[in-house]
Amino acid sequence: MTKHKKKKQSDSVNLLYDERVRFIVGIAFVLISIFLIFAITSHFFSWKNMQDSENSGGSLGYEAACFIVDEGFGFAALGIPLFIAILGCRLLKIRGISFGKTLLITVLGTIIVSITLGFIDSLFKTAILTKGMGGAHGHFVSEWLKNHIGIAGTVLLLIFAFVILAIFITKRTISKLKQIFISFTKLFKRNKNKNIPFKNNEPQTYQHPVETEDDDDIDKIDNIESQKNVNERDVAADIIINKPEEDEFLDPEEISNIHYDPNTPYDPTLELSSYKLPPVDLLDDYAGKGGGEMTTEELERNKNKIVETLSHYRIGIKRIIATPGPTVTLYEIVPSEGIRIATIKRLEDDIALSLSALSCRIIAPIPGKGTVGIEIPNENPAIVPMKSLICSKKFQESRYELPVVMGKTISNETFTFDLCKMPHLLVAGATGQGKSVGLNAIITSMLYKKHPSQLKFVMVDPKKVELTLYSKLEHHFLAKLPDADEAVITENQKVIHTLKSLCIEMDNRYALLKDAQLRNIKEYNDKFINRKLNPNKGHKFLPYIVVIIDEFADLIMTAGREVEEPIARLAQLARAIGIHLVIATQRPTTNIITGLIKANFPARIAFRVTMMIDSRTILDQPGANQLVGRGDMLISTGSELTRLQCALIETDEVEKITTYISTQQGYPTAFELPEYTGEDNDKIADVDTGDLDKLFEEAARIIVTAQQGSTSLIQRKLSLGYNRAGRIMDQLEATGIVGPYEGSKARQVLITDLISLDNILADLRNR
Repeated sequence: MTKHKKKKQSDSVNLLYDERVRFIVGIAFVLISIFLIFAITSHFFSWKNMQDSENSGGSLGYEAACFIVDEGFGFAALGIPLFIAILGCRLLKIRGISFGKTLLITVLGTIIVSITLGFIDSLFKTAILTKGMGGAHGHFVSEWLKNHIGIAGTVLLLIFAFVILAIFITKRTISKLKQIFISFTKLFKRNKNKNIPFKNNEPQTYQHPVETEDDDDIDKIDNIESQKNVNERDVAADIIINKPEEDEFLDPEEISNIHYDPNTPYDPTLELSSYKLPPVDLLDDYAGKGGGEMTTEELERNKNKIVETLSHYRIGIKRIIATPGPTVTLYEIVPSEGIRIATIKRLEDDIALSLSALSCRIIAPIPGKGTVGIEIPNENPAIVPMKSLICSKKFQESRYELPVVMGKTISNETFTFDLCKMPHLLVAGATGQGKSVGLNAIITSMLYKKHPSQLKFVMVDPKKVELTLYSKLEHHFLAKLPDADEAVITENQKVIHTLKSLCIEMDNRYALLKDAQLRNIKEYNDKFINRKLNPNKGHKFLPYIVVIIDEFADLIMTAGREVEEPIARLAQLARAIGIHLVIATQRPTTNIITGLIKANFPARIAFRVTMMIDSRTILDQPGANQLVGRGDMLISTGSELTRLQCALIETDEVEKITTYISTQQGYPTAFELPEYTGEDNDKIADVDTGDLDKLFEEAARIIVTAQQGSTSLIQRKLSLGYNRAGRIMDQLEATGIVGPYEGSKARQVLITDLISLDNILADLRNR
């Protein structure tokens, strides 16, 4: 009898989430709301006659209108059908409407307008509608307020209520009210001091008011289809199906409205103030292309086979808790007393054989729990679209410096992390197991959260096919050497020069931190934004730089130590100044992932590999060899190991994102890294001063006027390529106009004025 009742309850719960039932109820709600609108509107014109024959909704519409309008909210009763229509649209899953916010505004608006109309009616005795303009509700509440706080108190309370309503409608209300208050304050001060003359010897300064907003001021979007945790017992009493709470999602409309506050003292986004984040509509939701949810029959079948297999080895089980995930299901086993964990651990292959599964991974025991975990692949694994992760509330409301959303855990939770906390990431796995898709997920995550002024990528692609799509972002998000022809680096020699240039950039940034007496890039940028650092002394806003290397093995095989040394130096020191590395390889061998690399990359991602030794090379433990592929991955952040299903993002989605960004206004050039032309730069080549460049004299005047010996300055002013500008710089050094190469610093200009320069140029012409 108990089992029968539980089964009926379970069927009732499932019925509530049935798509057909939701659709039918949603359509019904929308039609009811339309009917009520006609009935209520008709009642506004026929209320004096009090006859149902004159109501467009007939007798039923007349009765409903009398109840909602006269006995309810008066003219504000139109909010009732609007409320019902919103619920119907929610059940129909119509996107583009902020449901939670709209519902809240509708309810508050109906109540506040009804009370206001009732108050007006009581003051002026309008005799409109049977119970007044605000209905019975407005009349009763307004009279109660007048009796308790008087007319003045009621007016102030209603004004306060409308302010609250306006704040819920848009957060800009707060800034507008602050501006009005500041204007009144200034007007008061001006009137108070209008007879005080200005002193001519005192400088008059104007400081723009700074507006700050707490995180709580950001609109909270409750347009989420939330479900309660379900901890229900299946037909078999010895298995518990644990369905975790589903992620909350934000509407694409709300995500596209994210903007940057221009009222900060210094706004690094101001140069590209019109820049818009990519809309989530560019991503595919893969509806109908993936597998379905785990069925109760499959869970029960797997449970029985696990119990049967363990019973062969005389291993008793108290209970099993099943947690279905997108790719695998975790069965948490509570063994009987006296059972050795090692005995269960040895049965991975036996359980996989009995279940006819691709693999079986046993976690014995699960850290922090008194259970043993058995991970079994699902028969129909589900796809995790990147769109669902980008729309998740957990990602959108994250306050990470470099937010990354990778996929979903085994308990169906969105997994996000801050690359700044990692601080560097090693990605490895066999060919075709999802490594390139994982890199796209990392890059896409940051593109959906960061402004071009806040983030730059250095992309290295020896294979020349994986990262080339991102070359469109050259004028927005990419950094490169001044002489680089392409923003995505494909030549090994250019890679070496770029890595050593990044080391120079790292040293320059540490010099700025030392001068500012700060410890990391976040403190430095905060101080610069608050205008506590002088730009005239070389200080500037520092964007984060993320270095993406797609095939690290090819670089090691061809360049070896020349590549490993700068990478190790950057990995050891660059965290504090905002340079972070993400390197990937499909050859996780010890000669590629060396001890030096592993020591400096505590965060590692492992996709499926073929051998256990490869898993130990990546993660220092087995497990990656037991993954099922197609995005199934393990991520290690030190002592913690988490299994994820990586998000799927196809090439056409990446192309749409990069195209959307590239069509917007960008910077004139890519972010230029410091110049690096080799270790023998201090040895000037033999220069024939009798065969100078045609633009030599013009370049010399530019350098002397600016008092800055920089090759990039010549490039910009004369629109030259890097090689020609470099030759001119060598000629300037040979003729004694600029000093020798000094690494990351600009060359010293030895001539201080144009008259002295003209004398040198005249001597050169007479030779």
